[in-house]
Amino acid sequence: MRRFASDRKVFFFEEYIPCDHPLPYLEFHPFPADGVVALRPRLPHWWSVSEREAALRDLLAMLVDTVCASEPVLWFYTPLMFAFAADVKAAAVVYDCMDELTGFRFADPRLVQMETALIARADAVFTGGWSLYEAKRHRHANIHAFPSAVDAAHFGRARGADLALPGDQAVLPGPVLGFYGVIDERLDLALLRDVAALRPDWSLVMLGPVAKIDPADLPRAPNLHWLGSKSYGELPAYLGGWDVALMPFAINEATRFISPTKTPEYLAGGRPVVSTGIADVVRHYGELDGVAIASDAPGFVVACEAALALGRTGPWLEAADAALAGISWDVTQAQMARILSDAVIAARSAGTHAANDEAPGAPAVHTIDRRERFDTLVVGAGFAGAVLAERLAEGSGQRVLVVDRRDHIGGNAYDHHDAAGVLVHRYGPHIFHTNSPKVVDYLSRFTAWRPYEHRVLASVGEHLLPIPINRTTLNGLYGLDLRTDAEAAAFLSARAEPVAEIRTSEDVVVAAVGRELYETFFRGYTQKQWGLDPSQLDRSVTARVPTRTDTDDRYFLDRFQAMPADGYTAMFERMLDHPGITVRTGTDYRSVRETIDVGHTVFTGPVDEFFDHRFGRLPYRCLAFRHETHDLEQFQPVAVVNYPARDVPYTRITEYKHLTGQNHAKTSVSYEFPCDKGDPYYPVPREENQAIYRRYETLANATPDVSFVGRLATYRYYNMDQVVAQALATYARMGGQPAMAGAGAGVSTLTAGPST
Repeated sequence: MRRFASDRKVFFFEEYIPCDHPLPYLEFHPFPADGVVALRPRLPHWWSVSEREAALRDLLAMLVDTVCASEPVLWFYTPLMFAFAADVKAAAVVYDCMDELTGFRFADPRLVQMETALIARADAVFTGGWSLYEAKRHRHANIHAFPSAVDAAHFGRARGADLALPGDQAVLPGPVLGFYGVIDERLDLALLRDVAALRPDWSLVMLGPVAKIDPADLPRAPNLHWLGSKSYGELPAYLGGWDVALMPFAINEATRFISPTKTPEYLAGGRPVVSTGIADVVRHYGELDGVAIASDAPGFVVACEAALALGRTGPWLEAADAALAGISWDVTQAQMARILSDAVIAARSAGTHAANDEAPGAPAVHTIDRRERFDTLVVGAGFAGAVLAERLAEGSGQRVLVVDRRDHIGGNAYDHHDAAGVLVHRYGPHIFHTNSPKVVDYLSRFTAWRPYEHRVLASVGEHLLPIPINRTTLNGLYGLDLRTDAEAAAFLSARAEPVAEIRTSEDVVVAAVGRELYETFFRGYTQKQWGLDPSQLDRSVTARVPTRTDTDDRYFLDRFQAMPADGYTAMFERMLDHPGITVRTGTDYRSVRETIDVGHTVFTGPVDEFFDHRFGRLPYRCLAFRHETHDLEQFQPVAVVNYPARDVPYTRITEYKHLTGQNHAKTSVSYEFPCDKGDPYYPVPREENQAIYRRYETLANATPDVSFVGRLATYRYYNMDQVVAQALATYARMGGQPAMAGAGAGVSTLTAGPST
């Protein structure tokens, strides 16, 4: 900002300061040497958020009216200030996103919403590093990465032998290893503690203010020195007394996208650096001999020992100087100034064109098209949507927006740790099985697997019997001693009843095993599950459950049966963790249709909903769950126990630890209650429903810019692997196209931050 102030007025609007005065006021603090005026709003400390923002809006408007001869440039460092600055008419709006603030401790819950609004207003977006750029580049057409620069002359003073050491550091025994910066949740305090314990002969110096953590929580040791805040001007003197510069950052959400300014500053000061594996540090400096990366305390100690051995001169320093040669704030500011100038011209031109479209004499209106642009909109973050989003982003280089009305990704396969810490499936058990190597190979990119073979028991009277029906089931139910497949087959054949034409689910079972077994295991369960008698359902419903004559009690016989080792949600997170993919949960696709431009849409929701139920609503069966946690290690002998009796209101009980293999002193279960209302789960398989769907299918086929994928969109009951295969096949039919011509072109939007 000091460099921008060389040819314009620069006001830095700081965060408000609570005070006892009953009225709001604005303090002006000029810094003549810098040419920047700091503005410090003072507000009554008892005011609410809405009162504060109204006052800040008025103070900012007063400033603009008083000191701005023309429309100002608004430059935001945090989205929260857009809440009171959004109404200011601006020559251009810049969002300088230096950190992913949502990852910080105590982050304001409005950050995401305000950033989205600011994105919709911005003319240019800058990010404070490449990782942050990759995470946000799909959200704005005029976005630029500006990794941290350095004032090499200022920090180069640390190399001078005649630089006086500060008194509080001069008394410390060497070697001295140091850090400066904010002491907050971004630091790995446990790492510091352990390094200090491993090398008590080293002096570890920590400079900076403590924020968002209790000072009492800082690790204490005779060789660990917390020296407090120091000014920018003092830093070279402290750096000059260090033998190694440290960056002991924690690897967490707050550090995921950071590009530490101190890396080039330390190197400019002639000090080797030891850091944890921050992505942008590894990317930009990881190849330098003067920068070492370590992940734990023993590794940190080894890296520091190697850094100490480098000394203060030599090839490592020459290589570091070469890497810093093109990095300066002068270069950064010049590049930003060119982008800003172009943005002002573009905004002015857009306003002029808009004015020409109005009636003669009408004032110019600033109406740049600020809709976000993506190549593809994916509606639904379940298997179908996630697979296609990943393929389109990774395989075709597209920019993809994924929206889901639920507050999470993963669709019905979503799993999470409940209040007791047990990993559960919120929407009932999901067991992965397939015979497709292609599907396994694809999903294995995003998860390791835990072998698991699913077994189900049916509660019949006093018995728990295997389902599907097998020889063990027959022996247990009837007190028999059938010992061979042939004996079991003969027993079932004797009970089977001839059916002239197998059309319904009842026909399938009665023809295979007879009416008694049908009534015992199938009829009640099916009536509860579908709300219809099996005689009213398509034969496909019960045809999915085979009858066996051996003693194989596995529910599925697929070649591959396993569970994602870390759970389904972790698998989906990895699948969607791509710089070309934006995910917005808690978002209905209707709410974004008018605010984005896309070349194509992938729709995985109910097909009748997409067409506004033009031919009536397609029937879907829904589910409700009662989740319980019990203070015991095991609730039932297998993951799922079915309850086919009609007088039991639920269909099954699932105990999730069987599926996940989790060791826990407690266990969590869910009771499953099929119902008619709620989120749609299963298309109801009846011919009259298929007739309605075929009408929607005709509409879908006539909508070339939308692909309908998944169970709800194609009104078919698919297993998870079948949905994955369908999504992969859909991607193949789309040709693995690169980003579509025209999509994503033009001016885009993104903004946030304190204004200057």
